[in-house]
Amino acid sequence: MAEERAEPQIYFVPTPIGNLGDITHRAVEILSRCDLIACEDTRHTKRLLNHLEISKPLMSFNAQSEERKIPELVSKVQSEGLTLAVVSDAGMPAISDPGQRLIQTCLTEGIHYTVLPGASAVLTALVGSGFPAHHFLFGGFLPMKKGKKQTLMLKATVAEHTTLFFESPHRLPTALSLLAEVAPEHPVCVARELSKLFETFHRGTAAELNEYFTKTPPKGEIVLIIAPLSYKIPLKISQGSK
Repeated sequence: MAEERAEPQIYFVPTPIGNLGDITHRAVEILSRCDLIACEDTRHTKRLLNHLEISKPLMSFNAQSEERKIPELVSKVQSEGLTLAVVSDAGMPAISDPGQRLIQTCLTEGIHYTVLPGASAVLTALVGSGFPAHHFLFGGFLPMKKGKKQTLMLKATVAEHTTLFFESPHRLPTALSLLAEVAPEHPVCVARELSKLFETFHRGTAAELNEYFTKTPPKGEIVLIIAPLSYKIPLKISQGSK
């Protein structure tokens, strides 16, 4: 007789990266029936839950408190028998957000968990850029130090895969300036405000985007996408051309 699969005790639930309509039916179901939600910012998650007309207890679970809060969360699951949902402010938990340490703890403690599919800024930016998507590297947030940042971007310009980084809007001009120094003609894309009202994909050479964002300071969430070495910017074909 087939062994029955145990119900997950912890659910890692992706949330919209901008447009609230992007949450899945399954995510809404899990958030509705879980006992507790661990989240980065309780105020941010509360706004999402209000939109979904869901009321659940929330516990702060962010980068600063993740390691300290894990024993408490494990106790609530193992000792109290609670079902836990883990969310980040946007997108998939554990991708440049808290969650990975908790998954490691689940593996060592034998806690059954599952990960729901859903919104991801990385994949949305990758596909939207138009750069090759069959082979890519996500490098997380670019480092603060200038030398390390420049080294990573230089490696990306000579790689045979597309490379993506998260970057804050106030640091993007510096990143593009460094990239324009080492590879001014290299194809680059800056994806902004994905899935939101003012979503944009700025494509061009590193030098072109450096010039644009020097004159036009960026706002909103940023994904920087660097094309592989072999990629060539397509020639623009005017309407009606054959």
